[in-house]
Amino acid sequence: MSSPWQYQLRIGLAGGLAEIARRDPHDPALGPLVSILKNHKATIKSQYDAFADYVAEAEREGVEAYPLYAWTKATIADPVKQAKYVNSFAIYLEGREVYVQDEADALERELQPLIGANLITRLTRHDTNPANSRQVPARYRSRTVT
Repeated sequence: MSSPWQYQLRIGLAGGLAEIARRDPHDPALGPLVSILKNHKATIKSQYDAFADYVAEAEREGVEAYPLYAWTKATIADPVKQAKYVNSFAIYLEGREVYVQDEADALERELQPLIGANLITRLTRHDTNPANSRQVPARYRSRTVT
């Protein structure tokens, strides 16, 4: 029986590779990562850029419809958190943020050998189970920050 949850893989990139990947995720400097992503019809996006896009969309469309707006805006404004999220990349499969377990397993198997090879510093798996999700601090819920 397959899992009722869906998954997302995230990677950390070594050295200056994060900036290269943010600029051009197909850059040859990313070596075998590019090939693996292509084989899985996958793309990567830094979490910082995803957060910044969310904030920009919320501000364009009206923040009332974006419950994580205040927390996300505060997160990208914090230099310590910005440094963390600029180097962390979510992997999207065929444009999907989350995917079934078999897809996550196959991708994870191929990425494992790249960990510690001066390319990927870490590989983590996240699921859609609400019990495993960090909750947004109460001070940021249902509030707008300008």
